[in-house]
Amino acid sequence: MFETILDEEERGQVGIGTLIVFIAMVLVAAIAAGVLINTAGFLQTQAEATGEESTSQVSDRLQVVSQSGIVNSSGDQINVTDIDFVVAKAPGAGSIDLNQTSVELIGANGQETFQLDEIGSENVEIFTSPDQDTVVLTDSSDRAEVSVDLDDQVTYGNLSTGDRLSVTFTTASGATTTTEIRVPTTLTKDQTSVRL
Repeated sequence: MFETILDEEERGQVGIGTLIVFIAMVLVAAIAAGVLINTAGFLQTQAEATGEESTSQVSDRLQVVSQSGIVNSSGDQINVTDIDFVVAKAPGAGSIDLNQTSVELIGANGQETFQLDEIGSENVEIFTSPDQDTVVLTDSSDRAEVSVDLDDQVTYGNLSTGDRLSVTFTTASGATTTTEIRVPTTLTKDQTSVRL
């Protein structure tokens, strides 16, 4: 059953062949492991970047604290001509630059989209920040007032009694916040503002 190798030279040749095959297998395994480690590192980096972008799209959004309208009357017409929003960072959001935030209005007068920096920095004011030159919400206690003149700054048009308007704020990261505006069915000439 077992053969004894009597020739010592044959025994050494068998050992060298096995050693060469073993070294070749180790080299192939090392190269394959290197490729797998590089691929895993690349996939991990890509997954982290995708996760951060996804988190930003969900969490870096605005929260509408309150909304009101300026009531103007001319003749028999009583309309809401300006809309004022008080906005804050949503819980868990990073810093939000309001100049890079877009607004979309959808209602009976059609649809209009514009950037907040297009309506002018004098109409976007962070009133909890000592630095009035900035329009970036950095702290959870920051509040900003955004005033939109529906006739002068945007061409959407005034809102009449009973009108509805959907307003969507989209931050630079792509996170959206939608709020509904409903003008009361009765407005009087004595009113200067109305809660929407």
